[in-house]
Amino acid sequence: MSTNRPNPRDDCDPNTVAAIMTRHVICVTLDNTLKAVRQLFETHRVHHLPVLDQGKLVGIVSDRDMLRAISPGVDKPTASAQDLATLGKHVHQIMKRNVLTARPLMSVAEAGQLMLAQSVSALPVLDGDGRCVGIVTSRDFMKWCLASGCSVGKAA
Repeated sequence: MSTNRPNPRDDCDPNTVAAIMTRHVICVTLDNTLKAVRQLFETHRVHHLPVLDQGKLVGIVSDRDMLRAISPGVDKPTASAQDLATLGKHVHQIMKRNVLTARPLMSVAEAGQLMLAQSVSALPVLDGDGRCVGIVTSRDFMKWCLASGCSVGKAA
């Protein structure tokens, strides 16, 4: 289960992705339904779920992707069968397939620049074998910045 908090390690350079990433990543498969995905988002309070196929990263789905894909009337007492059917869609129907990733030893600065340049708010972290070993999010960067004494937002 993901805590959605960075997990600094004593044996990591504090300026690498490995030092700030969330290590316990909740992942989904191509055939998970949006009903199951929505439950994971609510239960674990995460915003991004890497999508795996046979252990390899093939996509990512965000809570915003899910919200765009389900009917706005799905939770209303008057929800129609058509509204409810949107929860039966599968992850492969809504996920982003061209996923930007990070490596554990990538610098925090490089990962942050990549996220800003590409307008993404999360990077799955892959090891040398292509396995998802973590995820780094914009929230992890904010926590790292505050912990390291960044001067962002301080008045001159």
